[in-house]
Amino acid sequence: MKPCYINSAVSISAQDTLNDSNFLENTISFEGKLAEAIHPNYKKFLSPIASRRMATAVKMGVAAAKKALELAKLEMPDAIITGTGIGCIEDSEKFLNAILDNDEEFLTPTSFIQSTHNTVGAQIALTLKCKGYNVTYVQGAASFESAVIDAQLMLHENEANTILVGGTDELGKFLINDIIFAEEAEEHPIQTPFGEGAHFFSLSSYKQTNSFCALKGLKIFNKARTDTIETKIKAFLKENYLVPEDIDAVILGKNGDAFDVLYQTLQDSIFRDTPQLHYKHLCGEFFTASAFGFWIATNIIKQQQIPDVLTLNSIAKSSYKNVLLYNQLKGQQHSFTLVTSC
Repeated sequence: MKPCYINSAVSISAQDTLNDSNFLENTISFEGKLAEAIHPNYKKFLSPIASRRMATAVKMGVAAAKKALELAKLEMPDAIITGTGIGCIEDSEKFLNAILDNDEEFLTPTSFIQSTHNTVGAQIALTLKCKGYNVTYVQGAASFESAVIDAQLMLHENEANTILVGGTDELGKFLINDIIFAEEAEEHPIQTPFGEGAHFFSLSSYKQTNSFCALKGLKIFNKARTDTIETKIKAFLKENYLVPEDIDAVILGKNGDAFDVLYQTLQDSIFRDTPQLHYKHLCGEFFTASAFGFWIATNIIKQQQIPDVLTLNSIAKSSYKNVLLYNQLKGQQHSFTLVTSC
């Protein structure tokens, strides 16, 4: 498959990441169970009237998308593709609570209408007046990767030249408490906080003057074991004409649970002499957290540096050409993402 060139990368997260000149210079640590996003001044991106009616994920998504287009110097993308794990859960919770509070009577449909998973992509399109291809993928921890693969295919088949692709998830107010309760019952629960965020990228089929890296390969699969993950990584790299020694940095989605052993297996074997990084202690764990990892990968190549807050070992390289991102959740929905210089 042809490489996809990345012309902008924007992150709204639990860190101060929307400012594109700041690459994790001053980070925040979390003591509680939640890592809420640092919200920008939405008046720069939305009218106050529209903003009041939008859920958190929608506001974050629209703001990040518009910023990504601005940085890419692109007025209108050919397509908008988004990924989300739980969609606009805040509005879903509002509607379900209204059913209970009103004994299933006198319900307004607004929250229900705005609770659908494709609301973010739809609102971006409405804001831009974009009538192109618009799809949302809901595939758990592979939601963002599924959106990116669709973008790859469209660019490869010349069905589009520029695509806006992103991943969004919000914490909500009620479901997250149930998730925390269930996680605490686990023998080896997730140690990172639970987070939220919106991350958008402008991709193109051709190299532009502002292209700073390229997506070379992406693979998702459902299951792997500690005795098979190394073989899968090697096969993926071979498909992209690389070997483990060619990787200048590996970014791992470690969250402190029992399934971190999959990452540790690679740290102790094929990537023992490679700069090893992690990121979920900064953004929290959520279904599209890997989009934050993707933002980090693109910035490592763009900035040619690795912030100390990301490092798991003391190994460094003089330059960073090939960066590999590996993510999984609860031993399922694995993804390998390869970003390279262009």
